[in-house]
Amino acid sequence: METERLSPRYRGIDGWEPSDMFDALAEGQFAAVAAVRCARAEIVRAALATAARLSDGGRLAYAGAGTSGRLAVQDGAELMPTFGWPAERLVVIMAGGERALTEAVEGAEDQPAEAERRVAEAGIGPADVLIGVAASGTTAFTLACVREAGRRGAVTVGIASNAGTPLLAAADHPILLDTGAEPIAGSTRLKAGTAQKIALNVLSSMVMIRLGRVHEGLMVEVQPVNAKLVARSEDMLSLLTDRSREDVRAALHEAGGRVKLAALLLRGCGLAEAEALLERSGGRLRAALEVLEGGTARQAP
Repeated sequence: METERLSPRYRGIDGWEPSDMFDALAEGQFAAVAAVRCARAEIVRAALATAARLSDGGRLAYAGAGTSGRLAVQDGAELMPTFGWPAERLVVIMAGGERALTEAVEGAEDQPAEAERRVAEAGIGPADVLIGVAASGTTAFTLACVREAGRRGAVTVGIASNAGTPLLAAADHPILLDTGAEPIAGSTRLKAGTAQKIALNVLSSMVMIRLGRVHEGLMVEVQPVNAKLVARSEDMLSLLTDRSREDVRAALHEAGGRVKLAALLLRGCGLAEAEALLERSGGRLRAALEVLEGGTARQAP
């Protein structure tokens, strides 16, 4: 298994000069980036399939153990603050539960029956997508999650760093991140972990963009729950509409903090009209604005 192999490149690293040690470790990180680039086609296919399934209201689930699981959980946790992804549409299945987020839970990754139980308990089904992440590609817990989710009709994505492994074979959309041997043999928090983080970032961001939760590179589903995010919401609206700060704040207040609605209000829509227009446009601000520009666009007084 490549991720467990001791590479001659790193033999004697503990006796190297610090600058040489840095170069070798950093080199591994650059290799991780290259591995993600090589998986471009697979990531794109997985993103398109995920967005298509979730467009009907399903849930996005993440499953994993150890470092891979923590990275998966982190990706899922960022979906709400960044993209306004509803908490009820996110499922996290971590081997060992919440405790495993901050410490090693011995044996948790070797419990396929527990994984199957957790998938069943979450009610994963045909409307959902489950992403399983395991650098080895053989982790029993993660593999069982993917297999059980697939058996229940969910779209499954498997991310691993070893070719020809069961996780990749089990997933509808396998993604091989071929990072090779680690600078510290078996320490997949290094090259494999970095590649997983990048792949998850790209995959979930593509999905959210496809679902209309980004407009012009702006996070228009952000929830303005603190001063920084209120300012960000106002900045986005000022940029999108070229209206005064006073107008922007009034629209944002009327829209209950919802940036996309506020943008339509600033184009002259009433609140009910803006809500209906967004509904008809599948929540996509671009599509809603195109309708306005096609004949009903008008500037608010």
